[in-house]
Amino acid sequence: MDKPGFRDDSIDRFCRQYLQLERDLDYPSPALLREAEVQDALYNTIFADGALAYPPPQRYQLRVLKQLMSRIEASIEDWDRHGVSDELMDVLSNLLALPLPSEITAAQQKSYVTYALSLLDTSNHVTAIPPHLTLLESRNLISASGTTGLRTWEAALHLGQFLCAEPSLIREKHVLELGAGTGYLSILCAKFLAPTVVIASDGSDDVVANLPDNFFLNGLQNSNRIQAMDIKWGHALLGTEDEHWNGGKPIDVVLGADVTYDKSIIPALVGTLQEIVDMFPQATILIAATERNRETFDVFLDVCEKRHFIVQEIGFELPSAHDQRGPFYSDQVPIRICKLLKS
Repeated sequence: MDKPGFRDDSIDRFCRQYLQLERDLDYPSPALLREAEVQDALYNTIFADGALAYPPPQRYQLRVLKQLMSRIEASIEDWDRHGVSDELMDVLSNLLALPLPSEITAAQQKSYVTYALSLLDTSNHVTAIPPHLTLLESRNLISASGTTGLRTWEAALHLGQFLCAEPSLIREKHVLELGAGTGYLSILCAKFLAPTVVIASDGSDDVVANLPDNFFLNGLQNSNRIQAMDIKWGHALLGTEDEHWNGGKPIDVVLGADVTYDKSIIPALVGTLQEIVDMFPQATILIAATERNRETFDVFLDVCEKRHFIVQEIGFELPSAHDQRGPFYSDQVPIRICKLLKS
């Protein structure tokens, strides 16, 4: 993939979308797909045995590879000059021979999802896999227990990009994430943004129990920079027998992404934010909210006002889908990043 004049951003974009298990991928153009070097690059980067430490599910591999092979065959105008990669054909044959789970079964299984962090890619040349993190997620949206914390949502991806663009917000800070879910933001901070420590908290016991698995996938299993904690919004952080919360360690930054999706839980969330600010008045609070429903966001603003929080929206443009280089997320719904200040 390093031939002069050969390198094309669309190849790396496709690889990054594949690793993130995107449903609709942007395949390279026919003029590229028919070239042997491009087929070899795709094989070596994402399809070869052992190329990926944490590959996508086999059903997903098969679906993408069938589409890719169909596009390669359609791209060839002169079969004397171009052909289809034997290596890619072998991978497809092997996948077709496997006893794959049904769609229903596959939807209930966890999958490895790898997110490219394009704003951290400081190299002078494009790469298929820039700085990234990998998570084990349930991609069927919401678990049977009702928690939404087993997949990564758009607001976390957008707030993560903001933090990558403004790393000084996290560097050498004590960070608390509320509603951490898969741990995307906490892991991003701990792995790449040099905090003093990050607490990845959630109110779901299942979610908190799963966080160490994702720490491990990103080489953080023995790190003193990250820890998981159970924090249930609306419940007192400081127990009656405790003199200090969390051993008296400070909190400098509070993060929350897609934590305002249900208006019934917003009072409890803001109540917890109030308690944190009472203990740590200098803490910076950053909340990212996907505005799926304006009424829900208005409830958040109303509760914040009643609790004497000033909500300042931070201007950080939502990138168009065409311009995204990873992570990839919808550009069709507004995502607001807000800073909360005490009035």
